[in-house]
Amino acid sequence: MRKGSAGSSRGINRFINELAGILKRAEATGAKWVRADSGFWSWELLRTLDRHKMTWSITVTNNAKVKAAIANIADDAWIDIDYTLGGFAQVAETTYEGGGQRKKDRRTVRLVVRRTRLADTAQARLFPEWRHHSFITNRTDLTTVEADQFHRNHAIVELAIRELKDGGATHIPSGHYAANAAWFACAVIAHNLGRWTITIGGHEPVNTRTLRVRIIAVPAVAVNRSGRRTLRFPSRWPWRDDFTTMLTNLRALPGPAG
Repeated sequence: MRKGSAGSSRGINRFINELAGILKRAEATGAKWVRADSGFWSWELLRTLDRHKMTWSITVTNNAKVKAAIANIADDAWIDIDYTLGGFAQVAETTYEGGGQRKKDRRTVRLVVRRTRLADTAQARLFPEWRHHSFITNRTDLTTVEADQFHRNHAIVELAIRELKDGGATHIPSGHYAANAAWFACAVIAHNLGRWTITIGGHEPVNTRTLRVRIIAVPAVAVNRSGRRTLRFPSRWPWRDDFTTMLTNLRALPGPAG
């Protein structure tokens, strides 16, 4: 609930401290992993995570020192991966040194780099160079390829956030915290209902906006025929079978017990 002009990293260390406290009070015993994009990363964040004995994987900006580290990676160190359609992708790793001005704060961390390049197309000829995505991690139990796969899992969370924003969480309408909380709770309920509808109905995975256009905002007219209410659809509506399948599966769910 920060103001709109707040930077992404504002309050991140306090957030991690609060999170660690919640996990401790809950007596959590599993691994504690934190993944973040470059908007959050800082050496101070790493020190906070290390203090709470958390595993981290954080995207870094391609500053001059990172670019220099990437340039020193040998050509034969890059490993091909199946990552992008219509192009090529490889990963490699090196080290990155930083931490601050004081000598005691200096440290060397594991730097994993994924680079991508488009195939031979008109756009590829305009942008022929490799594009690099770099992140640092303290996980030592994963290979380079596995570390890249682990880090990319955070994109699933970003997709869920995007879906929530598209479903009503973008514009919180009030200056009152309680009203905003109620609005956001409704947005989460609507989001979950949409996800459950797709899963139970066997529909192909689509975003919330597509689900609204195809299934929820149905182009039907409610008519009353001999006391029976009926939805009258267009004769060649392309999503008829999807809608019917979803409705049949939902109706087949067992009712509440008792």
